[in-house]
Amino acid sequence: MAKVLVVGGYGLIGLAIVKKLLDAGHSVRGIGRDASQAEVQEPGARWDSVDISRLHTAEQWVPYSDSADVIINASGALQSGQKDDLKALQCRSITALIDSCRKGANSPKYIQISAPGADWDAKFEFLRTKGEADDYLRQSGLDWCILKPGLVIAPAAYGGTALLRMLASFPFVTPLVYPDSPVGTISIDDVVDVVMAAIDGRVPPGTEMDIVEEHARPLSEVVGLFRSWMGLSRPALTLRLPSWIARVVGFGADILGELGWRSPLRSTSMKVMSEGVIADPTVYKQVMQKSCKSLPETLRGMPSTVQERWFARMFLLFPAMIATLSLFWIASGVIGFLKVSAAATHLTDAGIGQSLAMAVVAAGAFVDIVLGAAVVYRPYVRPALLGMVAVTASYLVAGSLLSPSLWLDPLGPFVKTLPASVMAFVASAFVRSR
Repeated sequence: MAKVLVVGGYGLIGLAIVKKLLDAGHSVRGIGRDASQAEVQEPGARWDSVDISRLHTAEQWVPYSDSADVIINASGALQSGQKDDLKALQCRSITALIDSCRKGANSPKYIQISAPGADWDAKFEFLRTKGEADDYLRQSGLDWCILKPGLVIAPAAYGGTALLRMLASFPFVTPLVYPDSPVGTISIDDVVDVVMAAIDGRVPPGTEMDIVEEHARPLSEVVGLFRSWMGLSRPALTLRLPSWIARVVGFGADILGELGWRSPLRSTSMKVMSEGVIADPTVYKQVMQKSCKSLPETLRGMPSTVQERWFARMFLLFPAMIATLSLFWIASGVIGFLKVSAAATHLTDAGIGQSLAMAVVAAGAFVDIVLGAAVVYRPYVRPALLGMVAVTASYLVAGSLLSPSLWLDPLGPFVKTLPASVMAFVASAFVRSR
């Protein structure tokens, strides 16, 4: 059995590979930026939390690569943003890893998970940085293979697979910007099978292959198949939206990317979708002696239950929940500052001095604004949501002691805070993206 290092081992593709390797009896080590969840999901592997984008030299990679018989690079990100620098993540760090393999005592087999269309002169940074690393690997002299899967469909929902579920779950209509764009999909099982074949020597060294179903299909058909798979009724119509909407949505999602949100609607995703996901399965069929599963076959092999519908609709509604809570708390704080004297009367009526009452109101308004702003910054979202719950509880307890009559106020200043607090608590349970 081989000692296998899986870079990006807790991602959509990486974790599926890790599971298969463990089932086959291999010794597995996985690394990624935050592997804490992976340690819970797959305790049979050894996990290291490492920001691989900071490993820029061969020497920095040696503690992870030196004892490996096989290295699988399943790391990557769609677009640069607050959490990701594609040049560092997909090019500099990976070429350093390849150098460490070349200089090591044992020359490991190297399997690179790339993407169709990856090339040093591609239009998009995602494909350019993947292509640069691919080219470096070709010239390395290692025992290598480069695998380029199409749009990977898996039971886990992340990135493109989450986006398809979200689009399919829209009530009444299906809004699409590029409904006719061809999309070639691939089952995660087929990707993993090729990786295992490469480890076992059934894929010749120096092989480069696209892994994709035989025939791409229009995006509208792909979304329709997902909708049927989830057990949802056919939409009344498909809204064919103009391309400028994709640019607007992509721009907004890019701004959210700078705040740490890895939205599948960022501009790179929109641009890739405008051209489609197209690949050539010829080499795959020659090497594996079979065709990849079609999308209907892939979906038939993935049981769809009520949790699929729950996830899809929550993925659709979660951004609206965060935006609503942010606006609600910021507006509450701004109104508190504008009406500080009026708000302070509730405290002065309870016997608190005017200066202290106004200071308490101003402090509360400031906290409201901070929480409303913090909830849109991805690293702070869960603490901010729980902070909203805690602050609301403290407001209600203090208010009940100082001015209990507000519970019966016809405008309901106390009663109306309860639904917002419950929404914040519910949202805090859905923050985790993997």
